[in-house]
Amino acid sequence: MAEILKGNDFAADLPEQLLKGALTQGAQAVEVYQSSSFDRPAIFEGNRLKQVETTQAEGVSLRLWKDGKPGVAVGYGPVEPAVLIEKALAVSQLNQPETPRLASGEQKDFGQIGQSVPIEQLIDQGWAAIAHIKEHFPEAVCEAELSCNVETTRLLNSEGLDYRHQDTTLGGYLNAELIGQDDFLSVGDGVIGRDRIDVMATASSIIERMDWAQRTVAPISGQVPIIFTARAAGLLWSTLRSALNGKNVKEGTSPWGDKWGDHVISPAITLRQDPHVGPYSCPFDDEGVLTQSIDFVEKGVVKSWYTDLTTGSTARLSAEMPGISGSSGNGIRPGLGGYPTPGLINLLVTAGKLPWEALIAQQTEAIIVDQMMGEGGDITGNLSVNLELGYRVRAGEIVGRVKDTMVSGNAYSALKNLIALGSDRQWNGSTYTPAVVVEGLFVTG
Repeated sequence: MAEILKGNDFAADLPEQLLKGALTQGAQAVEVYQSSSFDRPAIFEGNRLKQVETTQAEGVSLRLWKDGKPGVAVGYGPVEPAVLIEKALAVSQLNQPETPRLASGEQKDFGQIGQSVPIEQLIDQGWAAIAHIKEHFPEAVCEAELSCNVETTRLLNSEGLDYRHQDTTLGGYLNAELIGQDDFLSVGDGVIGRDRIDVMATASSIIERMDWAQRTVAPISGQVPIIFTARAAGLLWSTLRSALNGKNVKEGTSPWGDKWGDHVISPAITLRQDPHVGPYSCPFDDEGVLTQSIDFVEKGVVKSWYTDLTTGSTARLSAEMPGISGSSGNGIRPGLGGYPTPGLINLLVTAGKLPWEALIAQQTEAIIVDQMMGEGGDITGNLSVNLELGYRVRAGEIVGRVKDTMVSGNAYSALKNLIALGSDRQWNGSTYTPAVVVEGLFVTG
């Protein structure tokens, strides 16, 4: 990978210049990925509006193959096309030949997703949310960051594809801290949306969780039911994301690689992708393949994997590894200079029938996991996390906060021993999940 930081003014026709120039210089296959973003966050610290920033970024990635050898060069801001092409060609000569994988297509503008909101409106929402928290906890120290991000993407290649779209996302976070002589409590949550965000609802949730934490109680030790709030349930689903990755299936590292068509988790669980809903939606992936709705796990049974062009390109995979046949439209770049790799657009977890209050009322003894410290589990499913914010349930009621508590076990095993799914869902990163109640995990306190 090479980076270019200087050059002439950023040109609107830069992708065409790079495509044409690279082909003229002898490249047999060329792809240009251009991205620009504009963000204006309002930042609150210490219960006050600290600043309003404006950030703008422009970048372009040139990927080419000459004599079958791939090369990538990246430029940010103003870019000189000839220099970027020279860099990519030089990099290609250092690599081994490979078969280029490019999507074919047409010239199409997919338009805009989402709606911009004035920064003044976001500032008003931030003030109102902080005032709401301070009304209930006057000693709370609040911080927040709310922004409207507009990102424009264009992708074209030597196969005739020229796609573009604009994505507007509203989002940020809200956090409140209580500092005592012998205690420190930090409660926060993210907020994200396309056309609007409900920051007041986030503030109300923080107030409720701070109320639960006003009393500290002894934790339970041993194997007891664990209730993951929607904020924490991503710990479980991140493991399943890895298991469903077609690259991991192809390389033999996914424990579900030979489980296509088998029951692998509770039949109450259905996992799917829908690229047309929510704040994590887009019309095409970073390789120019149209995104699609996919059922990955249906009632506990593995139905499909997600793939990019390289992972799904080998015909024999369809026979030897059912569920892999071409790209699923999930080729995602980890960065401008990175090669596309399988990644989810979003992951939707089917909701259950029980509201939060009913989930709690069912439990004689349980631990609620709300915020965690450190990393979660990996593809093996083994996890061991310390609770930053957790609660104890006794006789169907939340009785207080637990400290110095660890939860460990295996995510696959826990999701086979599902007790219940909540009826209310929220976005945890790009996963739309309800609260989850499982057995089979251990609590150490």
